Amino acid sequence: MKRLIAVTAVLAVTAAVIAALGVAATSSSTGPASAESTAKKAPRLPALPANIKQRKRWLIGVKCDAPPFGYIDVRGQHAGFDVEIARWFARYAFGRVNRVSFICAPTPAREPLLTTGRADLVISTFTYTRDRDTRIDFSRAYYQATGRLLVKNDSPINSLADLNGRRVVTTSGSIYDRWVRRCFPNANLTVTDNLTNATLTFNQGRADTLMWDDTVLVGIAAADRSSKLTNDTFLALPYGIGIRQGNVALKRWVDSRLELMRKADRFMAILRNNIPARFVPGFSRNILRPRNTFGYARASAPAPDTVCP
Repeated sequence: MKRLIAVTAVLAVTAAVIAALGVAATSSSTGPASAESTAKKAPRLPALPANIKQRKRWLIGVKCDAPPFGYIDVRGQHAGFDVEIARWFARYAFGRVNRVSFICAPTPAREPLLTTGRADLVISTFTYTRDRDTRIDFSRAYYQATGRLLVKNDSPINSLADLNGRRVVTTSGSIYDRWVRRCFPNANLTVTDNLTNATLTFNQGRADTLMWDDTVLVGIAAADRSSKLTNDTFLALPYGIGIRQGNVALKRWVDSRLELMRKADRFMAILRNNIPARFVPGFSRNILRPRNTFGYARASAPAPDTVCP
């Protein structure tokens, strides 16, 4: 009996030693080496600049009259593709979507909002150009837009080749303003201070076509059965987020969060929230996705708005 008790005691001690060794091995595997491995898998993200962190709120310029990218909805709230990106930035920075104050940023006001410090960022259908890049900084590209022509259903205009002698309206300070002046001198160009007035000019018959980004014109065409988009596309240029020149820390923060959104396929959900379902398949190629990325043209390439068709 004593021998049985002794054997049992030895077995118990042996089991305890084995268990202790197992715990030690586990602890070792989750120690410094494991932490180092985890750090390699999930690198530390750039920190939010101190002035924005202390304010606990973003100041972001967005379009207020350009659905589906930026507009005021029927409840008087800011809405649209760019607006949702701004709210994701509020989530990443402060954990709450409402930690952002929106500022209406029509085309001519976008750069001044940044250069005067009235906005931290401008997410406002902001086409990257090398000329603009001399005055402000841009985030990585997050959307690839193309130019299109909005015409009435019975219009004889089918492509850019039909613009000679036609009345074209667009917004001042836009890439289309410069491009039409350079490449279509025989067109009768009208420029307005914002898209609302450009659309009004077109709808009142004072222009034969409205030239602008396809992402915005598709919303107008969807709401107005008397108008359509031509099949002609041109000036394929990415949108970037405007940042005050030299604010390297903020650019790093923005670029890193756009990458998080790309990997999580958040832009697809934002697209579905803002584009009519029938247009989603075609427009899904224009957004950052886990298997879709793009950038700006090489510095050695000619500026797109200087190249005529």
